Amino acid sequence: MQEIQYPFHTLEDFLISHELSVDGVLDDGGGALFPVKGKEIQASILFADITEFSRRTAQLSSTETLAFVNHFFTWITAEAMSVGPGIVDKYIGDEIMIVFSEGFGSKDAFADALRTAIRIGGHDPWDFSPHIGIASGIVTVGFVGTPVKYNCSVFGAPVALAARCAGIPAKEAVSSTVFFPAKCWGDRCFADLVPARPNEPSRWKMLPPRKEKLKNIGEIEVIEIGKVTRSYPHGFSAERIAKGGIEELQKTGRYRQFTP
Repeated sequence: MQEIQYPFHTLEDFLISHELSVDGVLDDGGGALFPVKGKEIQASILFADITEFSRRTAQLSSTETLAFVNHFFTWITAEAMSVGPGIVDKYIGDEIMIVFSEGFGSKDAFADALRTAIRIGGHDPWDFSPHIGIASGIVTVGFVGTPVKYNCSVFGAPVALAARCAGIPAKEAVSSTVFFPAKCWGDRCFADLVPARPNEPSRWKMLPPRKEKLKNIGEIEVIEIGKVTRSYPHGFSAERIAKGGIEELQKTGRYRQFTP
């Protein structure tokens, strides 16, 4: 009988479908017990955030900022999920983390992460221009928290490295950027992973490897792939959509502004 392969939509889906590689309870030394339950996997982490988030939301109210951020998450998640079998780990502030692994259906997790990054940057009509970092290695998908409250997340050095790569300043890009450790590239072909449109020059450029000093990590060799053209927005910025949307909710009685 052929084994049925179910798609995993969440990290919880993955964990409950596999034998854990660590499943125990530890003592903090003072009598308090805490669980350590998870599974080690090889994965690629994609970390992305909004360019100039503080500046772009400075003139928005708190509720308009909520609308702005949820617009970003809705757009970037839809674009990311249209490419490969990645799993959204978490949304944090204006940041998103997506995990790719052979265990989730990837044949080449790094390639899927990079294709996803290019898809995100190439279909950006509201000009969010996300900074994107990618890193690969062994991570642990695990339950985090206590019996009072817990969820699932991914832990390991590639998580911090992907986040730091996302924060590297671009050299030539005028829109989205993708940074990753040079060792992740291997012998891959740029034209295969970042194809140009027929009869058009590529909108993306890969720069030669260079050394960057990353906070709390040290100096590593990274590669930058940057989008050298801007997107063509609909004519309505994400900020304007947030303001207009909240105004409409207020008119229809679905938003009541707090008055001290």
